[in-house]
Amino acid sequence: MLAIVLVFIVALLLIPSFGVAAAKKRDFTIGVVVKSVAFNWFKRMEEGIKKFAEDYGVTAFMQGPPIADSAQQIAIIEQLIAQGVDALVIVPYGVKEHEMVQKEAMDRGIIVITHEAARTKYAHFDVEAFINEEYGAEMMRQLAARMGYKGEYVQFVGSYTNDSHNQWQDAARAYQEANYPEMKCIGKFETKEDQAIGYNIMKDLLKKYPNIRGVLGSAAGDVVAAGRAIEEAGLSDKIAVVGTSIVSYAGELLRTGAVDLAMCWDPALAGYVSCLVAYKLLNGESITEGMDLGVEGYNNIKIIKNEHGVPVIYGQGWILIDASNMDKYNF
Repeated sequence: MLAIVLVFIVALLLIPSFGVAAAKKRDFTIGVVVKSVAFNWFKRMEEGIKKFAEDYGVTAFMQGPPIADSAQQIAIIEQLIAQGVDALVIVPYGVKEHEMVQKEAMDRGIIVITHEAARTKYAHFDVEAFINEEYGAEMMRQLAARMGYKGEYVQFVGSYTNDSHNQWQDAARAYQEANYPEMKCIGKFETKEDQAIGYNIMKDLLKKYPNIRGVLGSAAGDVVAAGRAIEEAGLSDKIAVVGTSIVSYAGELLRTGAVDLAMCWDPALAGYVSCLVAYKLLNGESITEGMDLGVEGYNNIKIIKNEHGVPVIYGQGWILIDASNMDKYNF
């Protein structure tokens, strides 16, 4: 009889502890730090973050500097570490510059998820919409077809230290050199995620290299900056412009033909799934190869560890947007 009473008492004592655990699940705080809150790309990402917070009943929010700047971004991350967030989702402007602050967060027991940082050294997971090298090869196939598979082209990256941008462009160039010998890359130029800088670089390149026939952009504003310079020079029919962007940036120039193709993934879905991965880890769940994360494009994920041992999650695809289908993509 005494044993039965003791079991009953122990059971009663355990009930509140389960209640606290459940409450903790609902009270997680996930801070998302992006390159700049001024970019339409990240405004779209914030929609996915808010939707995730609503769906899962947690606190999830987005912060970032007014311009793309690693020092300002790191300062925001340090503030969130001091505030004691449970998880950080980071889209770093410069991957190497962020290594130490990400390590600091992990050392303090904070879950760290990165996006657009497949070669990061410190993170629990990196999340990518696709395998970057495959995306880069597709960028080149699209550009080459519009250039007639010959001629000079130029590459733009938002930053020389941006992992994804440089992976795309390096893969694109490797694919070109292996498959299109009559094409030639003039060089890779850094726009610092600033359309004014990209515009001026393109104007200078048009003067220095009058035979340019193609532009391959990485940051969402790269094709816009190049397209405007090309359109002003009256060369839209002679120079193909392809690269990562979205309709809210490139729509006008897609209509005029100054930009031929915008390639992208939906940043809202990337934001949602990055928060979801953080949430699952906070709850002690495993993320495994082939898992369906219940988000479009992430229904059969691949997981490949990078050279630093960080597991990188890859989704299944990208979006190709031109003048014929741009009305389908309202972001």
